[in-house]
Parts: sequence; C-alpha cells; structure tokens
Amino acid sequence: MSDKNKPHAQPPEEYTGIEFTKVPKTAAGVKAVKSALTHIKDEVGVVKGIELLAKLNQKDGFDCPGCAWPDPDEKRAFLAEYCENGAKAVAEEATKERVTPMFFATHTVESLSELSDYELGKKGRITHPMYLKEGASNYEEISWKDAFQLIGKELNSLNSPDEAIFYTSGRTSNEAAFLYQLFVRQFGTNNLPDCSNMCHESSGAGLSETLGIGKGSVTLDDFNHADLVIVMGQNPGTNHPRMLSALKETKKNGGKIMSVNPLEEVGLINFTDPQNPLNWFGDGTHLTDLYLQVKINGDVALLKAIMLLLLEEEEKNPGTVFDHKFIEEHTKGYEDFISDLKKYSFEELVPQTGIEEAKIREAAQMVLENKNIIICWAMGLTQHKNGVDNIREVVNLLLLKGSIGKKGAGTCPVRGHSNVQGDRTMGIWEKPKEGFLANLDKEFGFTAPRKHGYDVVEAIEAMHENKAKVFFGMGGNFISATPDTEFTGDALRKCNLTVHVSTKLNRSHLIHGKEALILPCIGRTEKDMQESGSQFVSVENSMGVVHQSHGDLKPLSDQLLSEPAIVAGLAEATLKDSKVEWSKLVSNYDLIRNKIEATIPGFENYNERVRIKGGFYLPNNARAKDFKPTHTGKANFTINKPSEIVLEKDQFLMMTIRTHDQYNTTIYGLDDRYRGVLHERRVVFMNMEDMQEMGLKKLDEVDLKSHFHGEVREAHKFLVIPCSIPRRCTATYFPETNVLVPIRSKADISNTPTSKTIIMTIHKTGNNKYA
Repeated sequence: MSDKNKPHAQPPEEYTGIEFTKVPKTAAGVKAVKSALTHIKDEVGVVKGIELLAKLNQKDGFDCPGCAWPDPDEKRAFLAEYCENGAKAVAEEATKERVTPMFFATHTVESLSELSDYELGKKGRITHPMYLKEGASNYEEISWKDAFQLIGKELNSLNSPDEAIFYTSGRTSNEAAFLYQLFVRQFGTNNLPDCSNMCHESSGAGLSETLGIGKGSVTLDDFNHADLVIVMGQNPGTNHPRMLSALKETKKNGGKIMSVNPLEEVGLINFTDPQNPLNWFGDGTHLTDLYLQVKINGDVALLKAIMLLLLEEEEKNPGTVFDHKFIEEHTKGYEDFISDLKKYSFEELVPQTGIEEAKIREAAQMVLENKNIIICWAMGLTQHKNGVDNIREVVNLLLLKGSIGKKGAGTCPVRGHSNVQGDRTMGIWEKPKEGFLANLDKEFGFTAPRKHGYDVVEAIEAMHENKAKVFFGMGGNFISATPDTEFTGDALRKCNLTVHVSTKLNRSHLIHGKEALILPCIGRTEKDMQESGSQFVSVENSMGVVHQSHGDLKPLSDQLLSEPAIVAGLAEATLKDSKVEWSKLVSNYDLIRNKIEATIPGFENYNERVRIKGGFYLPNNARAKDFKPTHTGKANFTINKPSEIVLEKDQFLMMTIRTHDQYNTTIYGLDDRYRGVLHERRVVFMNMEDMQEMGLKKLDEVDLKSHFHGEVREAHKFLVIPCSIPRRCTATYFPETNVLVPIRSKADISNTPTSKTIIMTIHKTGNNKYA
C-alpha cells in the first residue's frame, strides 16, 4: 500500500462548523443533567438508560467505566451518584448501535480512517471477533478458537518473548489484570506498558521516593476536614466532576480552596450540585478563594516562591509556620532542602510563574494560616520534563507543614481511568518489584522474568526499530493516546501482528500490523456469565478502596467474551507447559481472587471483604505516617529545579487538554460547553495580547509546528480563539495535536511524554473562513 493510501493515523484535518456560546458562570447544575439525559436518550433509550443510571456507582451496581474518583464510603446519593461524563460513558457502552461483520465487509480500513475519532466511536459496539489478513482492505469475521491459535502461533514464533508488547488500559478489572500479567510473565517478559506511563507515572515516581508509596494518602472524608485544598494542574469540572462535590464539602465546613492552573476553568470557580434540584438554579457554591493562573510549567517556581515567603516568616517567628516536631520525627533532608531553597530569590522566581507578586504573597499567607492541607493534581503537573520534580516539590510543601498522615491533609493525585490504580496494584508494570515476582514464583511454580520491560515510549521505539513484532492491547485506543502520532503509527505498521481487546471501534483498529485482530469484550454494564454462574469483578479507586462491580445488562452479542476469559483463551493457546488451570480460574472469579490474596499484600480475606458493600481500603503507609518503605526509612525532602525552558522570540508553550465532551481518547460530542466553544475541535487557545502582537484575529486559520532538538512536526488547520491564559502559553485538544509531541521529549525518571510542554510556533495560513 502506498503512503498516499495508508489509513490515517491522525484525525482528519476538517472543520466541523464552529459556534460559540456564553461561558457559564457555574459548572454542573441543570445543564449537566440535561446533557446527561440527552446522551442517554440518544444512545440507549430513556427507560433502559434510567434503569442503568440507577445502578451506576451504587454499592450493589456497577462501577463507572469513566474516571477513578471514589464513591462515598457511607450513604450514596439516591438521585445520581454519578456525573455528566459518567452518564456519557454509560451511554457510549450501552449504545443501541452495532458494528457487525457486515459493517466491516462494507467499510474498508482506509475509508474508516477518514472518519474523525468522534464518528468512529459513534458507530457502536463491536459484536464479533474480526481479522484483517495481510494485504487485505477489510476485516472479516473469525472464530475465537482461530483467533487464539493465530495469536499463540505468532507469539511462539518470536525469537524472544521480549519481541512482544502487552499494553493495558486503565479500565481493565483487577481479575483480568492479574491474569493478564500472570500470562505475560509466564510467557517470559515484563513488557507490560500501560496508560499510567503516559499520565501519572511522574506521580508514582515522585511519591515513592519521598513517601514510600506511589499512591495518594487522603480519603474522600479528608476533604470534610481540610483547612485548605490546593488544586494544581487539573480541571475537575470536565475530567472528574464528582470531585466538585468534595470541594463543596470543604467550603461548607469552613475550608479554603486555592486553584493553580494556566486556564481559568469554570469548574474550579462555581459549582451547582446536580444531586440537589433545589440548587439547580443560581450561581451555585463559590469554590476557589484564590485563583493563580500560572505559566505552563511554572509550578516549581511558584511553590519555591511560596516556600521562601514561609521560610522568611518562620525565621522571624520560629516554630509558628513549620511543623518542626513532624519534620524531626518523620523526615530526612530538611537542612539540605532549606540550604538549597535559600539559593533562590523571590524576585527572580516571580516572573517565572507569570503571576502577580501580590497574589503569590496571598497564596503564601493562606498556606501559613492553615495546618491541614490537601494538594490535588493531575496531568498539568506530571506531563513535563520536570514532572517528577513537580510532584516532589508538592511533597516538600506538605512536609514543611506536617500535612501528611493526618485527617484533612495529604497528597491527592487524581487518577484517570476507573481502575488504572488497581491495574498497577495487580502487577501491570514493566518494572515489577522482587517481592511480587517471588510471590508469583512460589504460588504458580515458575520463574518470572526479572529483566525490566518496555514502558510506552520504549515500546513504541522498540516496534519502530523492529525489536518488537507483536502488539497486544488490553483495552484503550493506543494510537490516539500516545505521542508523536505518525512515528507511533509507523511503529505499529512494522509489527507482524497487532491485537486489540475492545468494546467499540477506534482509530487503533485502523493503524495495524501486517495482520490484525479485534477481540470484542463485555462491558462494565453487562452480565458476566461463567460456568459457575454470574460473576462480579473488582476495581480500586484513586483513594485505594477495592470494591465490586456487577453488570446487569444482557451482553449485546453472544460472541463477546469477558476479559478474564480472553486472557485464559490466549494463555491456553500460547503456553504449552503452564501449571495454571486457566479455564478453571475463569469458571469462578473467586478462584482468581484467591490467587491475588496469595500473592499481593493487603488482600487478606479478599473474597469475604470485597462482598462487604462499599468494599475495603488497602494499606497505605503514608496515610499511617509510616515512611519505612523509602530508601531512608523517613519521608524525604528533595531538591528540585524550576523549569529550564527558554523560549525564542516567536515561540510558544503548548499544552494538550480535553473538551467537556471528552474522556481521555473517547469523544462523546463536539462541544466544550465550559469554554464556550461548540461543534469544533481544531482550535488553539491564545492570549489576546499575543494574538495582537502576531496580527491574529479570532478564528484566523493557523498551522502549528513543534520544535525539538532540530526536529519539526506539523499540525495543520487550527482556528485561533482568544482566552484568559498567560502570555506565550497556548492550549489545544488531544488527540488532534498529539502529532506535535516528540517521542523523545519525555520526563526525567518517569519517561512520561511531555504533552503539557510543547515548544511550538504558530503560522497564519491567510484564511479566515468564519470572518
């Protein structure tokens, strides 16, 4: 196939008809309810949809297939224990639309690639296993037996198990993830990259070094007792809307909220609780007491500036600002940290933040006056070259205030997909710890590989260099989630076989190896019937609660398998000498949970405790103020540097963001209601003064070029939109601008792609079709 006729790895460069609406004063409320019900009605139908929503996130229902924000430990909201985007996720999964073998017979791969990611997702659920032969233009139906045999044959023909990549998305259940990593390690490799590599890997690295656990330390109840919550690099109104209820409780109980974000986001300013119809109208609850619009990647400079002011006050009035008892008993490195901090000048740090000096002083005063502090963050902190430094500097501030390991205080990395944290707990990691591997060896009678595997970036590079020849994706939309779209697309095309376990059609099915398979699985909303009867799965939310999820719908097709069943079929077709009784384990998921209990600490009496409504908390050493797992046995202060990026005169920093009608790579619609942009995704948000300096007007068409070590990448046809953002900073939606993220631009230590710090130039094309 010529390059001209290759399926498109990028979304089409076409406009879809931009319109604008007034930016709302408050997030959620009646408009969120209306939007949720509209999606449910259009995709599922009113009666079936209402029945589904009644079970969403309830203790006897199913876990939201969207984000990992925790549910209340006690009483759940009768009306709606979910958010607008949760309803959209359910509507997407339970849709009436079907992608059948006939659909694939009448649509070539190339023609499907000309559709947008939104259009692909709206085609519906995949009903049968599908196979794309080498050189063929259309997928065709294949039996499960033949599909498993094909995969097993290809895997066993490799020169080394390390020539296979086994990717995992964050939606996979504990049971499926555990079986999956067990199969991969019995096959002989640790090539288990996952979506954590692209989002919160920097959090895990920074927190593990400083506090001894790669997870957050707070519970949902801590928000009721916090004096101050600092939300950094995060837009919960779109990405984790139920978090707004927790922030509302903080305000209700007298706490303060500080928001740190380059864009001014409605969801951080006002919130109207959709669970309370009496509050649907009006401006809702005012959330943020101080909003700091920091420059992209100016967070370390901001934190250092705040801590310098705190240090100044501490030296004037010793013992009134820092918690010296906590520091002395529980930490290491304080003196070195203070010595390094004093090397910086407050006056030199302020310009690096893009924030007025008076506001930084106000922020420092808020920190000074409050003792119980929670700091929350998402990808706005992690997807930078110094992403790990960002997290470690957050910890430094909390350690100074003694705000770790006590009620109303601690770290809160807000995870994305609903079981991304549980997958890592289950062993989905390319760098497994020796203790876990030793437990696998003992329980299953084999020797697990010790050599570290590939993370996402390394996996892409290995495929590109023909060092890896089979790609297997357990969920997700790899091509639309990863950096450097064309480079990644070429890497996948070099594989002998690409396989995707999926519920719906996505772009990754169209950017394939010489041969390709799509294996359709049941969703969270559907009943999982196995030999012993109806099964439930378990997941871990972002605060370490493990609980069950039980679907209720009849699977849309009798050709769907559960993810554990797919892993078992794969293992039995591939592993010739395995002592694991794969089919027996899948016949009753209690048996899988028994094996998890036997190998992973914290899961004692797993089957008994997971049946308690609401589930159970896993151990958390940082929450217990026990820092022995670190290399010093104490919580560690660290020395970190502000961003070292220096822009040339015509350059800008770009960060990728989501629209309100989007969750990760799933595009529910074409609107970004909270930013006032409708029906269009090919936009670039800019500072008005920057626009004037460049001679740009609203809706001028521009091309974008990223610059990295002499390499130039291009994305064409974007419309300029003025917004409130610091000078020389811009924002665009992904996956449309993933093509601009260089594969070699990644965070130190965590290797996370730097999707929030892209150096780019903006080039006017001379067109303004909307003027």
